[in-house]
Amino acid sequence: MNRPELVNVCDCTLPEAENHFQLSFKEKIELCRLIDKLGVSSIDLSPIRQKKIDRLLVKSICSAVKNASVAVPVSITDDESVRITWEALKEAVNPRLQVVVPVSSVQMEYLLHMKTEAMIRTVTKAVTACRELTANVEFIAQDATRSDPAFLVKVLSAAIEAGAGAVTLCDTAGTMMPDEIAAWLENLKKDLPALENVTMGFFCSGELNMADANAVSAIRSGVREIKATTCSGTAISLPNIVRLLNIKGGSLGVCTKVGVEQIRRITGQVGMICQSSGKKHDIISGFEEENKDSDYVLSIHDSIEAVMHAAEKLGYDLNADDQQKVWKCFCQTAEKKDHITLRELEAIIAAEAMQVPPAYHDVLYTISTGNQIGAMAHMKLKFHDQEIAGTASGDGAIDAAFNSIEQATGRHFELDDFQIQSVTRGREAMGETIVRLRWEGKLYSGRGISTDIVGAGIMAYINAVNKIVYEEEEA
Repeated sequence: MNRPELVNVCDCTLPEAENHFQLSFKEKIELCRLIDKLGVSSIDLSPIRQKKIDRLLVKSICSAVKNASVAVPVSITDDESVRITWEALKEAVNPRLQVVVPVSSVQMEYLLHMKTEAMIRTVTKAVTACRELTANVEFIAQDATRSDPAFLVKVLSAAIEAGAGAVTLCDTAGTMMPDEIAAWLENLKKDLPALENVTMGFFCSGELNMADANAVSAIRSGVREIKATTCSGTAISLPNIVRLLNIKGGSLGVCTKVGVEQIRRITGQVGMICQSSGKKHDIISGFEEENKDSDYVLSIHDSIEAVMHAAEKLGYDLNADDQQKVWKCFCQTAEKKDHITLRELEAIIAAEAMQVPPAYHDVLYTISTGNQIGAMAHMKLKFHDQEIAGTASGDGAIDAAFNSIEQATGRHFELDDFQIQSVTRGREAMGETIVRLRWEGKLYSGRGISTDIVGAGIMAYINAVNKIVYEEEEA
């Protein structure tokens, strides 16, 4: 009896999710960490576009992913892209470089302004450069099903001869039916016998809701690597294809290492990350936040390692000095109460870590708002000894205040989170705010306390900005 052949399931959830959701740095890492637990063979990432931020993201994901290969596309129009991508990727368990090109005449000319011969030379050059760094090189032919058959054979041959060990064929338009996919693949294999010497992969969009059926047809035709996603309806469904291979793999003569036990739970968690990403800037009440992190608490019995692990869970990378400051404050706080939540730990980090001389100070502000007019904020402050000012509108007083700070400073920061809680009771209660800003891939938090909640938010925002400026000026 012949042993079933292995079909690798490669996850492309993150690139697909980025087309539909605004995921934060932390959410992208957590998404990949969850996918890794499924046992997929590879996790595809988006290409490096913003060098500082994206390189840090790739490095962070490579550290978080413990089992799967991590794959990142290189740019075929930038000679430095291969080196930059490899430097960020090389610490992964099994790093894979991808050369991704459109191979239909319409997309080649529209997207890259290249004719066929120029494309073949470019592909050869890019694959060769990747192959000099790693044997794990994948060539991805986008829109392959609409490519001229003769040209497709030539460009695939060039990629294989240059050293690509995997070739992925894409029905990017998603308009073919299963029998058409089967016939197309059989003809391609007949015209290009070299495909037998590489791992043949397949991707299909969900335009006609036939992606899963097309994937099965591709597997019947010899494909042994499937690109799938947990994003419902956008491409081949990872949960569906895994269940199908586990149930019907025997009759197809194939198997997969991805089990079905954790799929529902993990894909549900991934879905929650994506769906909640649009709410990441919302104000979170103390009650909601308390419930959100109530399943992860710390106490006086926890070690400094456990506390720093919780800080990492929140997205912070603290240096040794700040770790000691946070640990000291944590111990003092833990002596007075039974447990400390993640929200409370974040307040400690915001208050104790990386306290710096204020570059922005002497803040004066005016906020006008009401139920018949939009919010408007005017901000005056000093940057060292220079007076600066900004005026901006916004969706509410807090948004207008933050926008006016950005206008005054001439800089835009990614708002990762904004939290409000009451720290005293009564009509004149003190409000505490925590602002988390992300700059060049790193997280900075600020804390503000005031009876004026808008004032507390401004203090927290300026506090976080001052930390960013201090690091820049000290560099």
